[in-house]
Amino acid sequence: MRPQEWRRFPVLTLLALLWVVPAMSQDAAGCKDHPLLTRIPDFLIDDCETSEFDSHRFYDRHENEVVFEGRKTTLGYCLRDGGRERSFLEIWRNYANAITTAGGSVEYRTAHSGNLHLRRDGREFWAWLNDAGGGCFTLVIVEQQAMVQEVTAREMLDTLRRDGVVALSITFETNKAVIRPESQGLIEQVAAMLTTESNLVVSIEGHTDDTGTPAHNRLLSQQRAEAVVAALVGRGIAAGRLSATGWGQEKPVADNRTEEGRARNRRVEIVRR
Repeated sequence: MRPQEWRRFPVLTLLALLWVVPAMSQDAAGCKDHPLLTRIPDFLIDDCETSEFDSHRFYDRHENEVVFEGRKTTLGYCLRDGGRERSFLEIWRNYANAITTAGGSVEYRTAHSGNLHLRRDGREFWAWLNDAGGGCFTLVIVEQQAMVQEVTAREMLDTLRRDGVVALSITFETNKAVIRPESQGLIEQVAAMLTTESNLVVSIEGHTDDTGTPAHNRLLSQQRAEAVVAALVGRGIAAGRLSATGWGQEKPVADNRTEEGRARNRRVEIVRR
């Protein structure tokens, strides 16, 4: 998001609830506070990372998993030398009070971490606060936004001809077979590929990470593959050219022990038949 767009976002009520201090020179190079939530005094940014499109795993108040995607910022804060120590409870309540006063909610809380949610002016944010120990804590903020579609129908076809399979990051609502709006552009490109290559017959194959039971994941992946088939049929592709298969967690392509690996395993593959 462009800096001028952030300046238009009304965050003053949030920031007024926290002590606002300028970034100190000891911050890690290139790091700065997120515009939505500023820092606690006496803390420096030890490390940071920003991705224009990524995902993070949150939990809502009913302890349901929410995999939220968008612009992701990760900030590691540590107490500066000589600074006043604060319990994680004090740190947590500062951020929680800021979010709830702005109209958001506390979604999930443990002794050492918690999730916050804010929907405001057409924008949606999730935040994860975690006690990292040793006077440090981690703040992850994800603002929902659509991924910029970069894979074209021609690139898909070239990959399919070369490898016989192309993996796509088609995303769905959490634990459902409902295709998210940000993946509609990708569905359009698949339909364009199949329209151009009118003799191509493919299998739409769904895959999940290992969260949940194998039986549930297999069923969910089957339903998601069928949802993609239905979306393609709705765009004029003959149903006879398409089949749906759900593999669940049986065929991982990455390590399920990491968030990045789980994200890669949640995929839809187009397989040439």
